[in-house]
Amino acid sequence: GDPNGAPSNSGERLNFPHSGSPFGCCGFNQPSQNLVNFFKVDANGLPLALSVGDLTPLDATAAWNADNDNFTASRTDPVDPRLDWTVGRDGVPYKDWGLHSSTEGWVRDISNGGYYNGKKHVHEEGSGSQSTVGWNNAHLNGMNFHIFRYADLLLLLAEAEVEAGSLENARQIVNQIRERAGKVAQGCGLPSNPDRAAKLLAVYPHCANDSRVAVPIDDPSIKWATYRIGLYTTPWTDKEFARSAVRYERRLELAMEGQRFFDLRRWDIFEDVLNKYVEVEKTRRPHKQAALPVTRRHKWYPIPNRQIELSVVDGQSRLTQVEGWR
Repeated sequence: GDPNGAPSNSGERLNFPHSGSPFGCCGFNQPSQNLVNFFKVDANGLPLALSVGDLTPLDATAAWNADNDNFTASRTDPVDPRLDWTVGRDGVPYKDWGLHSSTEGWVRDISNGGYYNGKKHVHEEGSGSQSTVGWNNAHLNGMNFHIFRYADLLLLLAEAEVEAGSLENARQIVNQIRERAGKVAQGCGLPSNPDRAAKLLAVYPHCANDSRVAVPIDDPSIKWATYRIGLYTTPWTDKEFARSAVRYERRLELAMEGQRFFDLRRWDIFEDVLNKYVEVEKTRRPHKQAALPVTRRHKWYPIPNRQIELSVVDGQSRLTQVEGWR
């Protein structure tokens, strides 16, 4: 009943592709090159980072993170199919909205944020869930916001199994998620809009009359990616490897869902991982060149000074400022 659509997903409205897209604005919260690179897999469909022995994703020059260029549909590198459920990239159907194109205004500023857009928070055009009100109704939809997903629960359990030494239990849980992830991939998603449909058909004429957003991972209609995802078939006997495999699965499965920083903080590796991330990303995106190092104090937010003042009892503050913020 709100004339501005406030009960909808207003918190995501600035994160839709920019003005050249069907959404008109605004291109914030873009996936990084680092994230896109991380979806590359080896010949067995397992994370390439594990294949090159990067068990703590700290190596700034590792093979999985070597690409600096736009990872477009023309690339033949095998990737986890979750890449194109998570990231909008050039030449790949963006659900059923047409082909994503950073050169046609879908991205606000390539030099600032890169070539990609988020995808998980965006509704399908044919879903009927788009709002009809608001200053830009294309940003608002009736999609449920997943505060806690079943896959999240399973991966937390797998994490606990690793730390308890039950590595095989953890492997089975991770395989359960990977088996599901290998069922379907992005399909043609032929748009209902004739102009956007014509652009897609100019590149993929075989998509005529194919409005499917999700298709089997081996569907012959897929011409924009080499999707590959495998299971961990060898028993896990090395705890460090198992820990990394579970953590990598969380990154792949929950990417762009707001979990990453809190995972890194829980594992107490956020300083190393984020500083290595910035070390490379600032060579890719000029606006990151002035980024300061992440330090220990960034693990927690500072307590507002006003709250410390209000905590005084008998002349003594009952709250102590977080270390590093004093």
